[in-house]
Amino acid sequence: QVQLAESGGGSVQTGGSLRLSCAATDGRYLSGCMGWFRQTPGKEREGVALILIGAGTTYYDDSVKGRFTISQDNIKNMVYLEMNALKSEDAAMYYCAANSQCTTINGNPSPFETYRYRGWGQGTQVTVSS
Repeated sequence: QVQLAESGGGSVQTGGSLRLSCAATDGRYLSGCMGWFRQTPGKEREGVALILIGAGTTYYDDSVKGRFTISQDNIKNMVYLEMNALKSEDAAMYYCAANSQCTTINGNPSPFETYRYRGWGQGTQVTVSS
C-alpha cells in the first residue's frame, strides 16, 4: 500500500485559508480514490473530501461544501485540499489516505468506505483562532 505524507497545516484566523498537500513517500503512483480526513481529540476520524484519481470526481462532507476543494496533480503525483473561510470547528489534525479499490456512486467516490482507506501519514495540524 502507498505511504503518504501530509503538509501545509498551520494556524490561521477565522475566515482564513490554508492549502494542504499530500504526497506519496514511497514513489508509488496515486490511484483509486484519495481522501482527506480530520480528527480531533476524543472524536472519531471523519471524512472531509474524496477524489477519484483520473476522473477527478469528488465528494464533500456537508460541513465543508462550498469552502473546501480537493484536487489532484497527476504530474506531481499529489493531492491537495484548499480550505477557505475556515471556521473554529475546522481545527483538527488532517490526514490523507488512499483507497485503491474504491467504488463510486453516480461517478463520485463513495463516502461509505472510510474503512478501506490506507497509507495514513503523520497528519498536519490545522488551528483556527478567532
